Amino acid sequence: MNRESLLPHLGEFAAKMAKAGLRPLVLDTFAHYYRKLASGATGLIHDADIQPVAPAEIPNFSALAGYAPAGERLLPRTVRIVLNGGLGTSMGLIGPKSLLKVKQGRSFLEIILRQAELTNSRLALMNSFNTHTATLAALERLKPARMPLCFLQHKFPKVLQGSLRPASWPANRELEWNPPGHGDVYAALHASGMLQSLLNDGVRFAFICNSDNLGANIDEALLGYFGEKGLPFMMEVAEKTPADVKGGHLARQRGGRLVLRESAQCPKEDIAAFEDIRRYRYFNTNNIWINLDFLKEFIRRHRIVELPMIVNPKPLDPRNAASPPVYQIETAMGSAISLIEGAAAVNVPRARFLPVKTCNDLLAVRSDCFVYSEREGLKINPARTAGGRSERIKIRLDPAYYGKFDLLEQRFAHGEPSLVACDELTVQGDVHFEKEVVIRGAVTITHSGGEPGRIRSGTVVEGDLAL
Repeated sequence: MNRESLLPHLGEFAAKMAKAGLRPLVLDTFAHYYRKLASGATGLIHDADIQPVAPAEIPNFSALAGYAPAGERLLPRTVRIVLNGGLGTSMGLIGPKSLLKVKQGRSFLEIILRQAELTNSRLALMNSFNTHTATLAALERLKPARMPLCFLQHKFPKVLQGSLRPASWPANRELEWNPPGHGDVYAALHASGMLQSLLNDGVRFAFICNSDNLGANIDEALLGYFGEKGLPFMMEVAEKTPADVKGGHLARQRGGRLVLRESAQCPKEDIAAFEDIRRYRYFNTNNIWINLDFLKEFIRRHRIVELPMIVNPKPLDPRNAASPPVYQIETAMGSAISLIEGAAAVNVPRARFLPVKTCNDLLAVRSDCFVYSEREGLKINPARTAGGRSERIKIRLDPAYYGKFDLLEQRFAHGEPSLVACDELTVQGDVHFEKEVVIRGAVTITHSGGEPGRIRSGTVVEGDLAL
């Protein structure tokens, strides 16, 4: 079949998107990627076309302290844009992930609002169609001293894999759409009028980050460096560990610009190279800085931001593997680094990357491995590293019993165990933890009985335990 012959279906997509009230810029952007998909493009980036980035090519955060005074001066001209479109479906959530209670009874959103209040900085939230209403209701309830700006992420129609026609799912029409990835932030800023509104208010710099990364905040040294160097775009990267082999990595086009390669863009034959942390040393933290004057001019000249395409094959209904197979067309905001002359990267400490993607991550952050204060935010507990222990704990909870948020809550109903002296925790089977449990060292807890196993109050676990 000549895939180009399928392009007439583009009219069906245009009609569907127009009916949904999407702006012409969004239609044009989707059409650009659909044409690439229909012509057989995969969005893959082959190892032969890129090369690793050497440490000498990017500055280290530790060398930027002298730029902090400049950053303080630039704070009034800066906005923090938080990507707030996720529902946390991988954790079994049905509402905005940012409303999940994560530390000391506070949600991601509450902590983010407090960070903005303490730095007296502007805050904007990019919501999705799935999170917008609930987020506005939460803001009305929380009544922050300075209400954040809000704008909407767009949506793309899902594409049936066989016919490349628009997906149809009458049982739930919302499932016919997918978020187009956080790469949509640039088009959404422009199309919503938010970009021009910020510029009208004298804002020239934006720091963009994920709502579930509590290590991300506006840092004066990074802001000062970004502003003083006159950079159009800057990505924060961190050095990979064995736990980061799946994360998108920084590379360089041969003889050219920096490039971001996500796991979905890696050909199968290059997976071994992709996961070699000695070869590709830096991963994208998804903390991005961009000059808003530059962004406005870039869109004026190019109309759409043609980010590298990511094609994600999925079942139409993520909870029904038997539903029709579809393609979700997405983009990553960090991939703009390959489009922009003069774009840069900076190597930052892991403390600026504390994401909560799974229930394993949530248990770690809720535990005493981390401490939280309104003045300093979320930090790794100094007591954890005092004896030379690794900053990061390795947690592997049995997904059958802990893989969803409500299951995790049931099994730690009396609070999280003390993990500050724990190196690794593996739990296999259905185990419930009572209050004031302490776990030390590398521990594997197993239980295979019919009734749930229990760790009694006050128990200190050192070494493997079978219940």
